Amino acid sequence: MSGLGGLNKTTGGIVIAAVQSQLFSVTTPSDLSKATHHVCDLVRQTKRAYPCTDLILFPEYCIHGLSMSTSPSLMCTLDGPEIAAFKAVCKEQAVWGVFSIMEKNELGNPWNAGVTINDAGEIADYYRKMHPWVPVEPWYPGNRGVSAFTGPGGVKMSLIICHDGMFPEMAREAAYRGAEVLLRTAGYTSPIKSSWEITNRSNAFCNLMYTVSVALAGTDGTFRSMGQAMFVHPEGHVLEQGDGTPDAIVVCEIRVEEVRRRRREWGVENNLFQFGHRGFVAVREGAQDCPYMYMKDLVKGEYKQQEDAEVAVRDGKSCGFEKPKQDFVSEME
Repeated sequence: MSGLGGLNKTTGGIVIAAVQSQLFSVTTPSDLSKATHHVCDLVRQTKRAYPCTDLILFPEYCIHGLSMSTSPSLMCTLDGPEIAAFKAVCKEQAVWGVFSIMEKNELGNPWNAGVTINDAGEIADYYRKMHPWVPVEPWYPGNRGVSAFTGPGGVKMSLIICHDGMFPEMAREAAYRGAEVLLRTAGYTSPIKSSWEITNRSNAFCNLMYTVSVALAGTDGTFRSMGQAMFVHPEGHVLEQGDGTPDAIVVCEIRVEEVRRRRREWGVENNLFQFGHRGFVAVREGAQDCPYMYMKDLVKGEYKQQEDAEVAVRDGKSCGFEKPKQDFVSEME
């Protein structure tokens, strides 16, 4: 099923490489440049080792490390040298790549952004992390929603970042937008290992999609990231899985008809369809109302859990960040 770990590609399949790139300490522009060159070299290494590779997935923080610095000198732009280097290497190697940047933001704190570049060296998708890992991360919450794009081989994909994957609504939104493969990048450290596997597997099964996920690996002298690249089949079983080895390349062939057939033909557990067609055996086309209070309250701007008044951590002060002064600005219609 995995094409001998991505060594082979069959008709209708695509090969994805998830690279557990080394965690670096990045505190200067020179460090940022070195990390960028390292990632580009890993693109070349992946294509040498696995010539069939169609897309290479790099972790969140692959060039920034885990300092959580918001220094303007370390922030990237879409027309900056880091993205230019990624475009060039993808075109050179004729491969798609998914990369992570911390990006300048005119609204306030930087964005945590994921950029997908196609094999012609062009930006195919741009995503801003919706759910920063509070209170640890200072990033402005993504204001463009969940995106879906057509990747190599005509496969519909969506990218989410790290903590996003802990919210089942994120995977469901990606699937609802047509995604057949959910890509998830992370900088997670070892304490998250168990919930990482649980959510990668549940996101796959609950939406009949592949999930392909990868975190940084190794240590920067302070933090130790977990690696743990993972490919999960639409029925929730793990096809390939990495460990904690820095710069390890974990590769797998996926066959998207495994998603398409299930979504079209399944009755039992065809949950993406059945979510909006409850009880179709009893009522024509099933109930298509919204029976969920939290969804209705969220739309009205009135989301409040039962323990809301008792929640203790409501800003980033415990992690050394000042109380925010900015209001959220959305680009959603």
